[in-house]
Amino acid sequence: MKKDKLYFLTFLSIAAIFMLVAFFASTYFIKVSANQLIEVQVESSKREANEIAKLIDFQLSSGIEKDAIVKNIQAIIENSNSDNWFISVMNWGGKEVANPDKTQVGQLVNSNQTLLESLKEKNNSDDLFDILVAHSNSASSEIIYIAPVKKSDLIVAANVNLNSIKNQMSALKNNFYLIFLVMGILVIVLSFLAVRIIGSAYEKQLELKNSTLTSEVVNLSKLNTDLVSYKEKVAETPVNIEPEKSTEKDKDKEKERILTYVRNELVPVAIKDIAYVYTENTITYVVCFDGKRSTTNMSLDDMYTNLNSSLFFRANRQFIISITAIDKIIKYGNSQLKIVLQSKTSEEIIISKNKAAEFKQWLNM
Repeated sequence: MKKDKLYFLTFLSIAAIFMLVAFFASTYFIKVSANQLIEVQVESSKREANEIAKLIDFQLSSGIEKDAIVKNIQAIIENSNSDNWFISVMNWGGKEVANPDKTQVGQLVNSNQTLLESLKEKNNSDDLFDILVAHSNSASSEIIYIAPVKKSDLIVAANVNLNSIKNQMSALKNNFYLIFLVMGILVIVLSFLAVRIIGSAYEKQLELKNSTLTSEVVNLSKLNTDLVSYKEKVAETPVNIEPEKSTEKDKDKEKERILTYVRNELVPVAIKDIAYVYTENTITYVVCFDGKRSTTNMSLDDMYTNLNSSLFFRANRQFIISITAIDKIIKYGNSQLKIVLQSKTSEEIIISKNKAAEFKQWLNM
């Protein structure tokens, strides 16, 4: 009975955890997917509006009358699908001169100026959906982008059907909820079965251990009797046991400073104060965090052997850098890394593609 109750509580726990995770995950994924979908459509509408504006500008520059151009544009876009995203043309006075719905031609544009300004300021995939929903009103469509035609009073506008956006988002939500529902049922059922199978196997192991323990307890009383007699024998003939002497290898003390030169003066430098070491024209330079520079007779290889490998890294043939001195790590070229130190260097420190993995592993030590 207790086992059944435990399995039931396990089932409820798995279901509750999945529902909690699914709630936050579905909200996030729906928002991300909706924003990406809208962003693609907005960019496509912008590109179309810009292309039509350039076409009109080219035709005007070629000497074609504006009325003829507007008439041709109206003929092209008339009766086109305006259920989602569509293009219209208006003049600076705010009147429609070309629209898929011919009845709108000559009418004043009814659009939310605040929405257009918001889209200009926050034109990214994280805000487009929120902005469109926040500024939705009784109008069925809104202008989201305008492309003025040069040397003309015409403006090409990209429009969005708000009802279509809402319908698309509603369908997207339903699809996500359906996916999470099916996935949730599978995860909960399979997890419950896995817990049941693992629990049964574990119970069998416990029963086997209990039976083994019982036999061991029975034998323990006999061993106690034998132990008493063994102690008596040991008391009569004690055994001297000399402990083995343990030996430890002596460890070399890590160097705390190195000797360097400033011209003819011998200067000791603490290892902890070294920002980086580099070689130039066969001379090895040691640079401290305070910017002081000195030289050493050791090669870069010899210097590296005297430094703690967990604190210093051989970036390339020219530089050894301290982990404390690293300011920024920037991607560079094809899988290469560029190191920017707190102490500015005259040259860029580049870690090659082959050493990049070793460098990342060194950082995680």
